[in-house]
Amino acid sequence: MKKKVFIVSGGIIEDHKFLKERLNEAHDPVIICADGASRQLLAHDIIPAVIIGDMDSAEKDILRYFKERGSEVVRFPKRKDETDTWLALEYAFKMKPDEIIILGALGGRIDHALANIFLLVMAAEKDVKTKIVDETSELFVVADTATIHGNVGDTVSLFPLSSSVSGINLEGFDYPLTDGEMEIGTPYGISNRLAEKRGTISVETGYLLVVRFYREVS
Repeated sequence: MKKKVFIVSGGIIEDHKFLKERLNEAHDPVIICADGASRQLLAHDIIPAVIIGDMDSAEKDILRYFKERGSEVVRFPKRKDETDTWLALEYAFKMKPDEIIILGALGGRIDHALANIFLLVMAAEKDVKTKIVDETSELFVVADTATIHGNVGDTVSLFPLSSSVSGINLEGFDYPLTDGEMEIGTPYGISNRLAEKRGTISVETGYLLVVRFYREVS
């Protein structure tokens, strides 16, 4: 059985039913909560294995509630370089999971959303399959090869997360590509679409961010 770790971050989750459904999809998931996201878990009586962060936005009563039910609270000082989601991701790496899913990482403050996206590079460097997932899309980084399974017409956008990404090959898309290159500042990878139910992306060098929507978007 593959080990799947969920990180619940403090961004916006508009559809709370989505949160519970994603957690219930996994068999015996490990849940790591980043600080103030503990409020969202409390609302659904979801007990995390760990709550981690500087606890500047986690309420004391909520922390007490979860500790009484077996959650571990890992507290860091407020003056630190890492974000709470960064700390949660590093904690997840130590569990040696097969996959990490980050929920609640988008919306709200744009700086935190960007920081969470950049954390996908850290996961790619460690060769740990990691995705940011919300109600409409999933984000992940390709450093070698990835396959997308979806429906014809699903929108897929691509962005370089390193100064350049070379040797890009796209198969199964409306706009295929062979040995392409993308550089920061030239975002021509917006709004591609699956031409088949299976699309393949490969790169030779660099880190390529994939934003895959679960449908066609305009």
